[in-house]
Amino acid sequence: MASQPRNNIGSVEEPFLSAADLAQATRTHVQGQWEISSRKLPISRAAAIDELTERISIPVPEMIFGDNQVALRHLPSGWAIRFDAGDALDVVDKTGQGLLQVAYASEWASSREMGSVEGIRGVRPYDWSYSTPYKGTEQAVDGLDQDSPREASSAAKAPSTNGTLPPLPPPPSFSSSSPSSSSLPIRLTPATTTTSLPLDLLRRRDPIVFNDDVILYESELDDNGISVLRVKVRAMPQRLLLLSRFYLRLDNVLVRVRDTRVYVDFETNEVLREYTAREDSFENVRRILAERRGLRADGVMVALRDANQVADLLPVTQNSMERLDLSQYQQRG
Repeated sequence: MASQPRNNIGSVEEPFLSAADLAQATRTHVQGQWEISSRKLPISRAAAIDELTERISIPVPEMIFGDNQVALRHLPSGWAIRFDAGDALDVVDKTGQGLLQVAYASEWASSREMGSVEGIRGVRPYDWSYSTPYKGTEQAVDGLDQDSPREASSAAKAPSTNGTLPPLPPPPSFSSSSPSSSSLPIRLTPATTTTSLPLDLLRRRDPIVFNDDVILYESELDDNGISVLRVKVRAMPQRLLLLSRFYLRLDNVLVRVRDTRVYVDFETNEVLREYTAREDSFENVRRILAERRGLRADGVMVALRDANQVADLLPVTQNSMERLDLSQYQQRG
């Protein structure tokens, strides 16, 4: 059998994918002033895993989809938000504070580091459940003077070729003086009046013009449960909803869900981002599934494999809402 040629998207010998490979694997849809893109590729190759491990300084999950991505971009302004595995893992706790335990957690963590992290000396504690508070990587834009809508640049007008956002600049540092409103970056900020997503609109049976389900990483925690981060996006003619869900089931210890929902209104160019963290003990969730839903032991274990069946049963431990109004930006021409 002939070997696969180099520079082939399916070749296991190709250490990194080219820009053309990434573009080939990316689906892109433009709805109004918004570009929606998603990319799904196989598990990352060894060289890419080594590079990511060095970048984030902790071992990566055994199933890491480092090239996968979901991105939203407002074309007139250039504001965007993307979801990818590398940035999600980079905000996992690397101090070991509040580390979840199982019977042989220390042995598990030690074997993972020695087997997976070349060049990292000694044992570095980290949250080996890969629980992430990741809400997406935001690309802020420059503020505008009042009553002066910005015309889209040629770069903003053209959809990206592969759905990849440019590198984010470092966070701006402001002096003690009060800068003009036009110098402040436009980004998501805590909402003062909006407290919930427009669920009545999202429940409408509107036609779906674009949808995808993209997994970013997954770990079976050495047969102690499951840790998984995936992103789902669904666009309708007038609105969009993106759900980034982290789900952790640590057997006999804990069940945890962390949801980030991004809502976009295509007509008003309003963006809402809701973050909700939920968790409860494994025993409590198992008991609730048995008592409220009448599930037997085998049915309980099946339900615990599906975040959708347990998320609403968990108490909320954290909730926040952010908002962004991009109506000041208009696309001309």
